[in-house]
Amino acid sequence: MTAKLMDGNALSRAIKAQIKTDVADFAGQRGYAPVLAALRVGDDDASAGYARAIGKNCRSVGVEFRETALPDGATQAEAEAALRALDADTSVHGIMILEPLPPQIDHDALVLSLDPAKDVDGVHPLNAGRLQQQRPPFFVPATPAGGIRLLEEAGVNFRGSHAVMVGRSDIVGKPMALLMLHRHCTVTLAHSRTQDLPAVCRSADILCVAVGRAEMVKGDWVKPGATVVDFGTNYTGDGLKGDCDQASVAQVAALLTPVPGGTGPMTNAMLMSNVLEAAKQAAIGQSRQ
Repeated sequence: MTAKLMDGNALSRAIKAQIKTDVADFAGQRGYAPVLAALRVGDDDASAGYARAIGKNCRSVGVEFRETALPDGATQAEAEAALRALDADTSVHGIMILEPLPPQIDHDALVLSLDPAKDVDGVHPLNAGRLQQQRPPFFVPATPAGGIRLLEEAGVNFRGSHAVMVGRSDIVGKPMALLMLHRHCTVTLAHSRTQDLPAVCRSADILCVAVGRAEMVKGDWVKPGATVVDFGTNYTGDGLKGDCDQASVAQVAALLTPVPGGTGPMTNAMLMSNVLEAAKQAAIGQSRQ
């Protein structure tokens, strides 16, 4: 068996083409484009590079990108003040807090200062709670939202399937598990301390992996004919690798997301979808006032 690859590049291009049209329509009706702001603290190269990538992603669909950059020595109070200014700015529709942050900055406290209506990353506890209880409106983190969209596009049957999510982060593992549960999967949330993890993985009809360990999941961890979603982005001496050993997994699975070209491009598309939705919700709120 050779797995069919779920093409995130092609699907993300189609989604972003529609978003670009929708953004243009929004701007034509409202007289302004959706705006995404990013708060960055410090001089970390990865954070700066991420900001540049987000800006490029925004420009590709007509979203305006603004960056607030604070020096490495900024205090917690200064970071929270900068975030409150973005919260209060009605021209800003979405806000992201870029990581990593310097050690003196409390990320959790910063998140609590974020307006949930502008939390396009879906990291605020209010959005997480609304997702858990399926009580809109809420924002789903872009990476699991993209993974679900790939599965839906591939025609994967969720109802009654056993889904295993390996990884329990707040931004990928937990929300992805909930998204599958809400689609009537029986869900197992596994992690590094799960006993006999390979056996748990082999029980999955839908196996999703987000652990940050290059090529950890091998082909003999996978149930024949399973669907595998690899969220891994591990930079190695041999290039970008997923959390799955693609060569061996592809010989067992029926469907597989490649790395690169799978969930990564979809994350970009779904983030832009969240920004557009935030702008629409803000416009509705303003029209009611």
